[in-house]
Amino acid sequence: MKKLITLAVASALVATVAGCGNKAATPSPSPAASTGAAATTAPAPAKTDGKKPTIGVAIYKFDDTFMSGVRAAIADAAKDKATVDIVDSQNSQPTQNDKVDLFITKKVNALAINAVDRTAAGVIIDKAKTANVPVVFLNREPLADDMKKWDKVYYVGAKAEQSGTMEGQLLVDYFKAHPEADKNKDGKIQYVMLKGEPGHQDAELRTKFSIQAITDAGLGVEKVAEDTAMWDRVKGQEKMAAFLASSESKIEAVLANNDDMALGAIEALKAKGYFKDNKFLPVVGVDATAPALQALSDGTLLGTVLNDAKNQGAATTNVATALANGLVPSKETTGYDVTDGKYVWISYKKITKANMNEAK
Repeated sequence: MKKLITLAVASALVATVAGCGNKAATPSPSPAASTGAAATTAPAPAKTDGKKPTIGVAIYKFDDTFMSGVRAAIADAAKDKATVDIVDSQNSQPTQNDKVDLFITKKVNALAINAVDRTAAGVIIDKAKTANVPVVFLNREPLADDMKKWDKVYYVGAKAEQSGTMEGQLLVDYFKAHPEADKNKDGKIQYVMLKGEPGHQDAELRTKFSIQAITDAGLGVEKVAEDTAMWDRVKGQEKMAAFLASSESKIEAVLANNDDMALGAIEALKAKGYFKDNKFLPVVGVDATAPALQALSDGTLLGTVLNDAKNQGAATTNVATALANGLVPSKETTGYDVTDGKYVWISYKKITKANMNEAK
């Protein structure tokens, strides 16, 4: 009987201690909760606790040659520091917005976005800010006002005006070395322009500054034709074929906003007998992709401008990883200079057959 009483008392004491422990463990309501005030942003994603953070990466479309190089560089740079989930936005902004929503639902630690439409970046920033998920845009620069929306928004890319200037300089160098390229001897370069998508910052600035570089060098220019080929090789070939059908005798040079369109133009020129029997037309592009380097080696592409996919990808990964780990991106935390507190600029470089190994 005494044993039963002792057990009963012991059980009562345990229950009392447990009850006290539960009461003590119950958190008191926060001021926000007691007043009904709502937080302006969601809590930060769960800490990685020593594990590699997860970065959600949305590329505007997978079949873009240059961006294929960038996403490969992102994956390579992330091997030892982050897990990357890379998705195809299929050149559709609504699709990309859905991908961002899914990443946020999955509680990724950071976002890396190659926007389909740079003017739509503000919507993505709003989504990221609400969820408190840092975001790094790459290759397609958001509007300045959108970049100011939040302190956890960064951009990695290259200055399009620099690439345009270098593209124009490639033609200047060629025409000064080959006076015979001025077919009608009028002292002007009669050119056709293949542009990327309308309104795209790179397309507009490469177009403007390539021509400005030629005039700054003291050479005259005259535009024979200009059309949009949407960064696409097949469209570039179609547009160039149309230019040749209407104005072949007038064209002295081809400027393309990227290598894919330049390569398309070369295919159209080949169909007209160019690049054999001393029949040549200078074509320049931008990106220094592997197919473009092959064209340089073949002697069909005059020159291109190295758009450094490897460093754009690595810088994007490093900035996103720093943000995911709660660090402020800087030279110390990313290995890259951060300008104006938000921008990582990767320099371009002129590439010809003479120095193409530097691009490789």
